[in-house]
Amino acid sequence: MSTFQAPKGTYDLTPPRSATFLAVREAIAAPLRDSGYGYIETPGFENVELFARGVGESTDIVTKEMYTLTTKGGDQLALRPEGTASVLRAALEANLHKAGNLPVKLWYSGSYYRYERPQAGRYRHFSQVGAEAIGTEDPVLDAELIILADQAYRSLGLRQFRILLNSLGDKECRPVYREALQTFLRDLDLDEETRRRIEINPLRVLDDKRADVQKQLTDAPKLRDYLCDACKAYHEEVRALLTAAGVVYEDDEKLVRGLDYYTRTTFEFVHDGLGSQSAVGGGGRYDGLSEMIGGPELPSVGWALGVDRTVLALEAEGIELDLPYATSVYAVPLGEEARRVLFGVVTGLRRAGIAADFAFGGRGLKGAMKSANRSGARYALVAGERDLAEGVVQLKDMESGEQSAVPLTEIAAELAKRLG
Repeated sequence: MSTFQAPKGTYDLTPPRSATFLAVREAIAAPLRDSGYGYIETPGFENVELFARGVGESTDIVTKEMYTLTTKGGDQLALRPEGTASVLRAALEANLHKAGNLPVKLWYSGSYYRYERPQAGRYRHFSQVGAEAIGTEDPVLDAELIILADQAYRSLGLRQFRILLNSLGDKECRPVYREALQTFLRDLDLDEETRRRIEINPLRVLDDKRADVQKQLTDAPKLRDYLCDACKAYHEEVRALLTAAGVVYEDDEKLVRGLDYYTRTTFEFVHDGLGSQSAVGGGGRYDGLSEMIGGPELPSVGWALGVDRTVLALEAEGIELDLPYATSVYAVPLGEEARRVLFGVVTGLRRAGIAADFAFGGRGLKGAMKSANRSGARYALVAGERDLAEGVVQLKDMESGEQSAVPLTEIAAELAKRLG
């Protein structure tokens, strides 16, 4: 394998495409910041036990997909396969839930790792932006998070996504459904691994994507028929709040998501332009997760949206984001004195908040102007010995080709005026 090749199933983000990923992260984060969510950052790895207890020992994530390692001191660590367990662990460790202002509302952005078969839209390293609201049981909170994700996607121009919605019940009614589902599943023609899953977490069998399994699940008992009155009322309020906010969703009684910790509200954002890997994000309520990892009772809800998947969705809809150029002004010096003077001008422009770059390396006019074109700069500043003797620089509009002499002392003000 070449030294200059990323590991299988991973990718590098390089300009100019990386600017789109940054813009997507910003678009997802913006409505969260405007709604009281504070930024949190956690390590790229955690103790294996956190995910085994939180995500669930029966999940593919824990049994097949986690990258694990043993430290020199003998600790068992895992690269984080998802964000919620890490964020909740960090919030508990910092005692954020004891500050007296519940829910604790947090957002995060980062890379996550799963050992999966690489394919379009599925990587072993992927990027997410997520949000968690910790410590409060309130259908308004569930609705808020779904609405904010919908708002983020619409701000990017996406229209061809769908929101799938379901309720998984709670610790009162889910055990009754679990037993009924297990009884049904035990009579089906399933492989040994799936039979083991029936005993650990039978709801995960409903999420099996294999056609031969789905065919056998046609008459499986429906969770909605087992929901207790409290869960039914909770779910109806979430649905009513979304409808009142103008957010369109689809009820999907088979939606269980791939993690063991979800309770009550669960949802997924899917985009039909992405083929088999149609999910672009999702989440739900996880009222028992804090206790599962050894913390106090803290009902919570959250989601994670895939940055990579969102970029693919934009491409599927043919949407090109209106990205600002990284450089507004490109300075081209002709001669040593001009190099010194124009570099000073560039430094001043940057301090004034104007994105400016410089023709490094002492190239000639032709090569430097090619670089100015490639930079996407709106204006080029060109100066030689004669210009400096007259106290001016040549300001060239890279779109129209028009060029005019501007006094050195006025160049910052002139550019600020032209660039708005």
